[in-house]
Amino acid sequence: MDVVAYGVVADERPLLENAFRGRHRLRCLDLVLDRDTATTAAGCAVVCSSVNDVLDERVLTALADGGTRLVTQRATGHNNIDLEAARRLGLSVARVSSYSPHSVAEFAWALALAVNRRVPRAVSRTRDFDFRLDGLLGRDFHGRTAGILGTGRIGAAFARIAAGFGMRLLGADVARNPECEALGVEYVDRDRLFAEADLVSLHLPLLPDTHHVVDAAALRRMKDDAILVNTSRGGLIDAQALVETLRAGRLDGVGLDVYEEEAGVFFFDRSLEVMTDDTLARLMTFRNVLVSSHQAYFTRDAVGQIVDATARTVEDHLAGRVSENFLVPPPAPH
Repeated sequence: MDVVAYGVVADERPLLENAFRGRHRLRCLDLVLDRDTATTAAGCAVVCSSVNDVLDERVLTALADGGTRLVTQRATGHNNIDLEAARRLGLSVARVSSYSPHSVAEFAWALALAVNRRVPRAVSRTRDFDFRLDGLLGRDFHGRTAGILGTGRIGAAFARIAAGFGMRLLGADVARNPECEALGVEYVDRDRLFAEADLVSLHLPLLPDTHHVVDAAALRRMKDDAILVNTSRGGLIDAQALVETLRAGRLDGVGLDVYEEEAGVFFFDRSLEVMTDDTLARLMTFRNVLVSSHQAYFTRDAVGQIVDATARTVEDHLAGRVSENFLVPPPAPH
């Protein structure tokens, strides 16, 4: 069977090739799958998409017309896929339902620690042999309050680390996680979490009711010296409202591994181009903001699990099996 994978980065390619070797013919492309590139999947029964691909009705129609029968995304999030259109077209859709939660939780803490202790500024200075401490004053996380918005597997992993720091733990979610409660997480409403937390970390899926959950009103509720970290989905934060908050001199630090309009920017080298996204450009001018490349998941452990789960999904599809990874199962035979 012919399989094509989009948005493949260099470190991921050998893992994908090894997982499919001897089973299927695999093509790895660094292209974003969208309306302009959908024809490159012609003749491939399986498409392995990435989280920044655009899988709207028009793209899915082109894939179906070209012979694709399964779209399997190498990510847990799937807000970029029109699932209803896939059903109408008779396409199966799957994702990776879970992988190492530690990869994302640990990276969220890397961002939190880096902005709190001014690590990017310190590294920039010492490269110029400037070893002053001016402007590098951080604070202990011990004894302060961590607000965890979304307490699933990743949020729970983040909470375990926060507990190790000796922090007070607040959580907000539609359902309580017994593991988090055992750690001492106190479940509160979002407004209270924003108002009391010294560190707010986002671990929610992007859904209609979570879009811009951190909006201007939420930002106003946060402490002036709070730290905000997002390693989940960019659309959880109203980026323009965040810019205005930072311009007002509020928030001690912000760590962003994701950005609402990251498609076509993240995962690519844009260093020789003019940055036309004014909001992203403005965010990156603030010295207390650290932006990374949607890399929180990017560990050998997590990527290996993602690749293995993707390969298993293809085998399940061929065998007519439905696993927890399927969002749109294969159409029932007539």
